[in-house]
Order: sequence, then structure tokens, then C-alpha cells
Amino acid sequence: MRSEHLFVPIYFSASLFISGCSGVGGDVQAGRNALQTGRANDAIGYLTRAAEADPNYKIPYRVPVGVLAYLGRAYLETGRDTEARQILEKAAKLDKDDPFVHVYLGIALIKTGDSERGRKEVEDGLRAIDGTLEYIAEDRVYGFFWDPGMQIRNDIRNSLAAKLNNAQLAMAGERIGRQFDDEIDKARRDDARRRGGGGDGGGGN
Repeated sequence: MRSEHLFVPIYFSASLFISGCSGVGGDVQAGRNALQTGRANDAIGYLTRAAEADPNYKIPYRVPVGVLAYLGRAYLETGRDTEARQILEKAAKLDKDDPFVHVYLGIALIKTGDSERGRKEVEDGLRAIDGTLEYIAEDRVYGFFWDPGMQIRNDIRNSLAAKLNNAQLAMAGERIGRQFDDEIDKARRDDARRRGGGGDGGGGN
């Protein structure tokens, strides 16, 4: 078969692949925006569609958070704790290194009665966030933009040292999770301004 006969189906398949990836990424970003602006019910719609298309999808930034972590958070913020636990248990099997998964799974476990395991998950997740921020801070190019005043890291360390009860620990996990997710975008915007660009710092930071 001549090569020009292959071009159309190959191009069409590639276009479908690119379109699919763009659609999933767009839905995840829309879901993140909804979570960051207090619209968790709207976030569930976007994130469910994205997770059905690609449950392994991660945002293409310095901290590659998975779609299922965000969906679990959205369920928690709407009081659907059992559904959150189911989604986050699946997320933990797909990616054991996502600190958001551990924090939100721990919160879901606490809220559904498995407090001992839940506390461990939240504490492990908070330590992972702290370690991630410390690692990024060592980067002499981009590290300056991440948690520059150490508010998040200090919040984590104070929370872990305070011997909080279950409800307080869950609240701390929710608060720090939101702060860390916001920090992903703040660091990208700050870096973009440093480089003289617009508000979007690209996918690398």
C-alpha cells in the first residue's frame, strides 16, 4: 500500500488521540477550578467524565496530581464520604506516590469509621507534601516560587506535632490539601511573571 493511502487514517487516529487527551485535561482543569472556587458539585461532573475517559490522568505540572485524587476530594467536600473512600482506594492502587491521595484517603477513612488507618494515611500524606516542598525548594531555578514563606510546611509540622484528635486532623488535612493545590498554580504564575510571560507558566513547574 502506498504511503499516501496511509496518511489519512493515521492522521485521523492521531487527531482523535490528541483531542481525547485535550478533553480529559480540560475537564480536570475545570474540575480543579470548580474545587478552588467552592463548587464541589460542579467539580464532580467534570472529574467523573475525565476519570471515566482516563483514570490514570495526571496534571502535567511539577506536582503531577491524579484525576482520582481530585474526584475523591470533590466527593469529600460534598459529604459523599463512602464514594470518596472507594475512589481514593482505587487511586492508591494506581499511584502510591501521590500525596493528595494519602491525605484525602485518610480523611475518608476517618469519616467512615476507620480512624486508626485514616490517621496514618493523613499523617503520611502530610509528611509527603512537606518532603515534596523541601525537595522543590532545593531547585535553584524554580524552588524560590514554592511555599516561599514556608506557610504550608510550617502548618504541616505544627499539625503533626499538635497531637490533634481525629476531626481536627481531618480538618488540617483538608486545609493543607487546598493550600498545596493552590500553590501549584501560584508557583507557575510567579515563574511566568519572572520570565516575562503571561499568567500560565507552562506545564513544567
